[in-house]
Parts: sequence; structure tokens; C-alpha cells
Amino acid sequence: MQALRDRIASRALGPGDRMPSVRRFAAQMNVSPSTVVEAYDRLTAEGMIRSRPGSGFYVTNTHLPPMKVAGMGPPRARNVDPFWVSRQSLDARPGTLQPGCGWLPEDWMPQDALRKGLRALAKSDAALLTNYASARGSETLRRCLLGRFAEDHLSPTPGQLMLTASASQAMDLICRLLLRPGDTVLVDDPGYFNFHALLRTHQVRIVSIPYTHDGPDLTAFQSALSGAPRLYITNSALHNPTGATLSPQVAHRLLSLTAQTDLTIVEDDTFADLEPDPSPRLAVLDGLNRVLRIGGFSKTLSASVRCGYIAGRADWIEALVDLQVATSFGGPSPVATELLAQVLTGGSYRKHIAELHRRLARARKTAITRLAPLGITPWVLPQGGFYLWCRFPEGTDTGQVAQRAMEAAVMLAPGNVFSPSQTAASFMRFNVTQMDAPRVYDVLAAAMR
Repeated sequence: MQALRDRIASRALGPGDRMPSVRRFAAQMNVSPSTVVEAYDRLTAEGMIRSRPGSGFYVTNTHLPPMKVAGMGPPRARNVDPFWVSRQSLDARPGTLQPGCGWLPEDWMPQDALRKGLRALAKSDAALLTNYASARGSETLRRCLLGRFAEDHLSPTPGQLMLTASASQAMDLICRLLLRPGDTVLVDDPGYFNFHALLRTHQVRIVSIPYTHDGPDLTAFQSALSGAPRLYITNSALHNPTGATLSPQVAHRLLSLTAQTDLTIVEDDTFADLEPDPSPRLAVLDGLNRVLRIGGFSKTLSASVRCGYIAGRADWIEALVDLQVATSFGGPSPVATELLAQVLTGGSYRKHIAELHRRLARARKTAITRLAPLGITPWVLPQGGFYLWCRFPEGTDTGQVAQRAMEAAVMLAPGNVFSPSQTAASFMRFNVTQMDAPRVYDVLAAAMR
């Protein structure tokens, strides 16, 4: 009975699912069929399952315990738990410095263009201000994205693109469509911690692939393919958290290794515009056959005006649109998407991005120089973006450093938050745009003692 309760609690068996046959489950548990019959009868009496004569036993839609995300997977120390880092950054008190957060400061964003767009929207048709979004999201913004994709030599049809509420929601929809509890998913190690947390809610098996300066370790990747994984989730450009960039050789080899498998690759391209010189993209090389591209605008336009997208095979997009309708009743806010479209097409966006490239280059150089006296050095020199993945002196536990720094109102992102294998205790991710204040370095020095 407990084994069955565990399967139902973990969502390996969901409402309406058929329970294992009496004989099959008896063999699995190494007990007699009569014992299984008694267990099923007791669970039926509890209302957890019900019998359909001639068909078997089925899970009911009652008595399911609430899903507690933080309790899924092996427990971690709170200071290297993804939710600790997310909450410390999202709920930061006034005056807290945030070199561990994942966004640009307000004065780095195109505030004038956003305000101009908001003024224009205030005069727009009432339907835009009051109605639901269409199922695929704003046609204006989708046309804009298709034009931008074409500049990168990727030419999806309109039926291969949809908008979502965010890149994180895009990832969730893909997981809902393609994964079942117990499936295997490959992730970069280190990699984006919120995707790892999301995968835990889907009750999948996470297999981490060491990330190198040129991309995933191909020997480890090839070995992991023997476990028949369903998904591989990665950043090709300005990898989060390392800032590394996928090399052409690794990109081609990666696609060759997966050619005869059922693996689907999800390529998060959220940081694309922060890369001055575009690098190889798996979605472009693959032609959106086995690669899904996702992205958003929170890193370059506004984290307040959330919107993401998914580009992929037309049949998958059609199914994902249905899922979004079922879970959100349509695409993202028309107000948000029309505002983003206005800024992207208004003429000032390219100037904004060019200025970001210059400011980011200066900020990276300054941060590296100021971290060096502390013995903190970058693992790789990124070609763009705002992250530095840095190694601390031998023997330093960055989780403890982050805990001490938080007590001094400096929020940091320790390495093991990003590492499913918990092998990055001597690393930390820094956001160079959030490191102007001398207090950041003073607190770091004190926390390392």
C-alpha cells in the first residue's frame, strides 16, 4: 500500500491512470496476488483508487497530497538551494546589493523607449487593453521575431512559433508535452538552476553533463545517451552560469551523436542579443527538426514586462498552443507583447544593444580587476553578457561565503546552486552590472576569512 501511495504522491500515477495488474505488481513486490488484492481493496476503501469491473483499478482524482516543489529530490543545504537564491534576489530588502541576481539594473534598461511605448498603448484600441490574447500570442511580435530569426539564418514558418508568458513558462510547457514521470533529462553541469528546479516538479531523472569551455563534455554526453534520455536542455551562447560559448566543432558533433536517437534538444537563447559576435546555434544547424528554441526579453528590455517564445516543429507548436490554452487560456498579455513589439521595431533597440555591449565589456574588465586581489579568478573570459563564473581560492566553500554575505545585505549566487552533482563548491556566479559598489568587495573579503 505504501509503495502505491508513493507512486501516486510523486505523480508517477496520476488521476485516471490504470494501476498495475494484480499479477504484475505481485511479481514486482515479490508477494502473493492475494496480498495485492487486499492492498487494492484497502486503497479502494480509502478512496484513493476505484475498481472498474473487467478493466482493473484506476487512480481517483481525490486524496492526492499537495505538490511541494522544495521537497522534491535530495535535500540541499538552504544556502545552495535554488529557491533560497531566487527568494533572496526577488524579495531583497531596500539597500541589499545583488551581484548574484540574474538581471540588469534599472538604469541599464531602455526606460525612455518603454515609457514612450506605454504612452502609445494608452491611446490604443480598447480591445488591446481589455481582451484576452490570441492562442499563439501577438501577431505583431511574432512577425518581428520571424524577421529577427531570418537575420540569424533561421527561417521558421508562422506555424512554427508561439509566444508564452516567459521563457520559464516555455520550458514548463515543453516538459508537460514531452516528459512523463521517470523520464531521463540531460542538463549542463553547471547550468541554470531554475530549470533544474522546474524539472524536479515534473518528477524526472536528471543526469548532469559536465560543461567545458567549448560546450558539453561529448564523452559524458555520448555515454548518457545509453539511458535513452528524452530531453537535453542547454544554452549555446553565453552559457548560464559560465558565460562560455559553444564551439562549431562541438555543435556539429553533438547533433551527429543525437541523429539516431529520440532525444529532443531545448536551446535557451535568452542571452542572444548580449553576444556581440554571434556564435553557432543548434536550432540553426538543425533547422528546428529536433531542436526547440526558447527565449525571452527580460535580460535586455524588461523583467517587468514578461514574455517568452518557443520555435520548433509545427506539430509540436500546435500541441504546445493547446497546452497553453488549457493552462493559461491564451498567450501572454496583449499589453505586454504590443509594448515589446513597439520597442523592438522602434529604431532605438539596436542602439540600446550596441551601448549594452560597450558597457558590459567595461563592467567585465572592472569586475575581474577588482576580484583579482581576493584570489577570485574567472573560469573563462566570456565573449559577452553579464555573467562571470569565478573560481575561489582552494578550500573555500562559496555556499558559506554567500550565507555570511547575506547577513551583510549582499546577495550572492554560490556555485553548487547551479550544479546537480554538487561539484562546484569553489565557484560562484557574478553579475558584473551589479558590482559597482565597493561594499561588494569588502563584504566578499570579510566573508572569505
